[in-house]
Amino acid sequence: MSGAHDNLKMGIGESDVFLDFQDKLSRVATVDRPVLIIGERGSGKELAVQRIHYLSHRWQKNLVAVNCAALPSPLIESELFGYEQGAFTGAVKTRKGRFEEAEGGTLFLDEIGLIPLEVQEKILRVVEYGTYERVGSSVTHECDVRIVGATNADLVELCRQGKFKEDLLDRLSFEVLFLPPLRERGDDIIMLATYFASKMASECGRKELPVFSPEVVDSLFSYSWPGNVRELKNVVERAVYRSEGPLISEVDFNPFRNPFKPAGTENRSEEKEEAETVLPESRPSEADEEKKGKGMKLESMPLEDFSLAQEQLDLIFLSRALTAASGSQKEAARLLGLTYDQFRGLYRKYRHLLVN
Repeated sequence: MSGAHDNLKMGIGESDVFLDFQDKLSRVATVDRPVLIIGERGSGKELAVQRIHYLSHRWQKNLVAVNCAALPSPLIESELFGYEQGAFTGAVKTRKGRFEEAEGGTLFLDEIGLIPLEVQEKILRVVEYGTYERVGSSVTHECDVRIVGATNADLVELCRQGKFKEDLLDRLSFEVLFLPPLRERGDDIIMLATYFASKMASECGRKELPVFSPEVVDSLFSYSWPGNVRELKNVVERAVYRSEGPLISEVDFNPFRNPFKPAGTENRSEEKEEAETVLPESRPSEADEEKKGKGMKLESMPLEDFSLAQEQLDLIFLSRALTAASGSQKEAARLLGLTYDQFRGLYRKYRHLLVN
């Protein structure tokens, strides 16, 4: 099936976090229980659900997807469970719901956190008893459907706020898998970028495969990727189509930058990006700054300042490595004897201090 084929092509990655996620996903796929996929926008939640379906014993049956964010609340119930003729104005004939269409297969509820409470109650009944009624009918239908939900919301917090039923969350959370964001996947970024670049070059009729300059490679690694794989695909494809030849020497992370914007005005998207990459909890406290200003030697620092001493040591070696590597993070990681993933973790932790 084409869905399975696309999924296999998109399952690109060799980082530890990605392979660990794929391993967990493959194991739970064969167990006929509900699964929740938690991940940021653009991180590949739908592809993960496809993989679960096609690795399960239900793979020959339908995989039916419902985007709960795209449906008005009053329509979600009839969309999921169907309705009888005359159930409401406009119901001119009986219509099957998505549960019925997914019989024997998998029902994918995307943005599951947006489902209204009254509809959650009916889904809970399906999970517990395998039965439901169409809107406008008292006839009970049996169903055999595996539910896989996906969201980027905090479902536990939604339960605390009374917006999601705890009983339903309990039933759906046989396994909860967290999709690693792209920024945590190290060299997978270049692997995916190369794949997207070659596809775009072929689409543009180019004979030579694109090659990223060292500066572009560093910028791809350094960017925070709030839009994850989907954003990477756009950035790379845009760079390939704009390039004059196979060498990609420039990428544009913000195509909405207005070249005609009056000088001196703030760029809101750039402010947002900076806020996302410098987390508040990463900033040093005033006490820490005061200690650093005193120029204490590590061996003379009080034992309770162990974490501060470790931070200073990390900063010294990160700065030295980056200087020796002329700013190349991959080379700096090699000089320190670290994997690129390990180096990136340290760099993200101390980036705000290295810049200052």
